[in-house]
Amino acid sequence: MTELSPARTRVAPSPTGDPHVGTAYQALFDFAWARRTGGQFVLRIEDTDRARLVEGSEQQIYDSLSWLGLEPDESPVAGGPYGPYRQSERLETYRPFVDQLLADGHAYHCWCTPERLAEMREQQQASKQATTGYDRLCHGKTAEQRAALPGFQPTPVVRMFVPDDVPLVFDDLIGGELSAPRPDDQVILKADGFPTYHLAVVVDDHLMGITHMVRGQEWISSTPKQILLHQWLGWQVPAFAHTPLIRNTDRSKLGKRKSPWAKLSWFREQGYLPEALLNFLMLLGHPPVHEGDDVQSLDEFVQHFDWSRINPAGAVFDLKKMDWLNGHYLRELSTEELTARIIEFEAARGRALDHNQRAVLSHAVPLVQPRMTLLGDALSAIEFLLTEDDQLTVAEDARASLPPNAGEVLAAAFTALEHLTDWDHEMIQANLREALVDGLGLKPKVAFAPVRVAIAGSKVSPPLFESMEILGRESSLRRLVGLRETL
Repeated sequence: MTELSPARTRVAPSPTGDPHVGTAYQALFDFAWARRTGGQFVLRIEDTDRARLVEGSEQQIYDSLSWLGLEPDESPVAGGPYGPYRQSERLETYRPFVDQLLADGHAYHCWCTPERLAEMREQQQASKQATTGYDRLCHGKTAEQRAALPGFQPTPVVRMFVPDDVPLVFDDLIGGELSAPRPDDQVILKADGFPTYHLAVVVDDHLMGITHMVRGQEWISSTPKQILLHQWLGWQVPAFAHTPLIRNTDRSKLGKRKSPWAKLSWFREQGYLPEALLNFLMLLGHPPVHEGDDVQSLDEFVQHFDWSRINPAGAVFDLKKMDWLNGHYLRELSTEELTARIIEFEAARGRALDHNQRAVLSHAVPLVQPRMTLLGDALSAIEFLLTEDDQLTVAEDARASLPPNAGEVLAAAFTALEHLTDWDHEMIQANLREALVDGLGLKPKVAFAPVRVAIAGSKVSPPLFESMEILGRESSLRRLVGLRETL
């Protein structure tokens, strides 16, 4: 087996809102390749687009990656030898390279106003010309020469001077030989002195020693100009890995406006486990080693990770599969661990359980765990166990389903249980079966239905006799009487 050189990978999100699930998707590949090769995984915050920054978004990025177990080796929080790791704190870093590109003729100043550029684009669209983009009005001119022409602003931007023979084909670790459209003269330094993405990412990746640029296929068109910048500055071009896009089941792009599950925070809010989401993302991009063996840990994923196994055609975000995985991981948790996670989940959405409620939950978790899909399913299923007897509401459909002899059944159930001293589910079931099935001659499904409605207030509940054991003798009897009195 060929020994792998230690890789330095990075994920570089912008703090412009709720982190996209694609951030975790990219981070997973970065993390896996860094760990597989014995290298480092870096988190860099790209915050040069000041107009789109959202307060709190950067912290959400840290929290989301930590929640998933994708802890970076270097970041604005962890620090590292190549800091700072926020682009807004590296502004002095970029200017010398801009000056070098200007001096070498690979870049030039552009004084065009936004209005002039908008008019230029409108004319190009109206004429339906094949080549669009900046028309190089400013190229080769001094500020004085350009000021004599219309659409001038005194503070210029800096643009790349893209040659006509710019290479458009490059090698990709996932897609093989890829081609991109010809780029126009991209702005690399804005009028406010902030670099644009294309310059900053190239400079930062080089200075931070990044060996692999992992990103979505939507960035393929950016690759030729970034390769140019590397070459102009005399730097080694990193390896590129353009990951397939994640799409909805209708093949539409996974966007936060139309798909709430495009937001990483949505999964936590809905009650998904981080290990389930991580496993789901693994399956989206990288098939398991053994077909059908969908459940895998992060360590297993890292051990078998290989760029050649990624299907460049893309993956479908199937929430049914996500639900199945989450249910599997919920069932794998111990009672103690699942109880703790439910308590934490409910607290995060504003419901703090007191000591008695936690005790009830702990006893009830084994009853609901086999049927759970989300963490929130637990309390919704056992709410009747946390409700005071006089506050229990009987659902209308449950009341309507009661048979004509429900009063007789409830009375017989009360008589069978009122003197029961060993209050456990086996004794409860035995006494109710003797009284209702043997005594009244009812089928079990018919016999126990009114009891279930009295105890849970609904037609469906966790196992009835175990629920009555948790509820206790006095409450159970009160509920039997309570429903019977309303009939």
